[in-house]
Amino acid sequence: MSSDVASADEAEHLAQVARPSSSQRDTEDLRERLERWMAAKVPAGSSVTVGDVTLPAANGMSSETILFDATWDGEHHPMVARVAPAATTMPIFPTYDLEAQFRTMAQVREHSDVPVPSVYWSESGSDALGAPFFVMERISGQVPPDVMPYTFGSWVTEATPEQRLTLQNSSVKVLAQLHAIEKPLERFDFLQLPGSGSTAREAVSAHIADQRRFYEWTVADGARSPLIERCLDWAEANNPADDSPAVLSWGDSRIGNVMYQDFEPAAVLDWEMAALGPREMDLGWMVFQHRFFEDLATLANLPGLPDFLRLQDVASTYAELTGHTPSNLEYYVTYAALRHATVMYRVQARAIAFGHAETPADPDDMILHRASLTAMLDGTYWEGVN
Repeated sequence: MSSDVASADEAEHLAQVARPSSSQRDTEDLRERLERWMAAKVPAGSSVTVGDVTLPAANGMSSETILFDATWDGEHHPMVARVAPAATTMPIFPTYDLEAQFRTMAQVREHSDVPVPSVYWSESGSDALGAPFFVMERISGQVPPDVMPYTFGSWVTEATPEQRLTLQNSSVKVLAQLHAIEKPLERFDFLQLPGSGSTAREAVSAHIADQRRFYEWTVADGARSPLIERCLDWAEANNPADDSPAVLSWGDSRIGNVMYQDFEPAAVLDWEMAALGPREMDLGWMVFQHRFFEDLATLANLPGLPDFLRLQDVASTYAELTGHTPSNLEYYVTYAALRHATVMYRVQARAIAFGHAETPADPDDMILHRASLTAMLDGTYWEGVN
């Protein structure tokens, strides 16, 4: 794939191969396994029945999702199991700490108004389902799709401008509520990255070091990326964070990780990238993840959503909600693009390993948003963005 050409078909293909799905699992076997496991989890003397199990066609990139219903004590419980991917699927990330996700969701639900599903149980062993997992409440709602991207024509593009504004502002409000959680270093000490301290500056340095480790793991058996290495050096040399306190950072703060009802968040999902960091890290990730899909829409000659999740609009709304004026957001959007580039590099390496793609002559062509990331580093990206 060249750095300046992308199409709807390419975007869909890449999104599909990114997902480490175990589609050959037998759902009846899963149902029986879950029922046996839950028999020891429900209140003593209760009889549990697990209904039909469903494996979503668009399973997640970072873990496997199992949908099921369970009944005990005469009550029906719609549930979701999030299962760590098997090594045979060539996972996107080196480790999957589902216990940390479980604890994060429980704490966020207890200490904020963020609509996080209730979490039931966490299982660190592999006997029940073949890998660690946790079980949470299943909530209904609409999710902005990744395949095809919601900017290519979806319920988001078909909404009125007023409805999209509601979705945008309510999503930013989620970040404001998260960042307002008190005593984050105490309540989320298990999310501290190696070398991180209590300040935003220390947290950013720890994030960059962690990103370097992820990159080195990604390229351990393959070609290195000059562009990603340039980005890592740039991020380190230009760390703009100050000594303000670090907050809880959702990490994967994109609207595709939210279920909406009437354009308001009903369930905030996917906490595997949660850590402590500056407020701007979540804001930058939210803006970049939309820019990624918006740039794909532009390259595919589609109208997209150019007036949605604009950097300045997100910053203004956040300032109104919190009294904190975000700073250096262009740095954090670029840093988000770097993080996403490393993920995409692993995704493409996975596609090559599974025979879905060929190894390019230029390793940086494995980064779908190569042109955008290069323009951000060169300081020219925002000139073409309204």
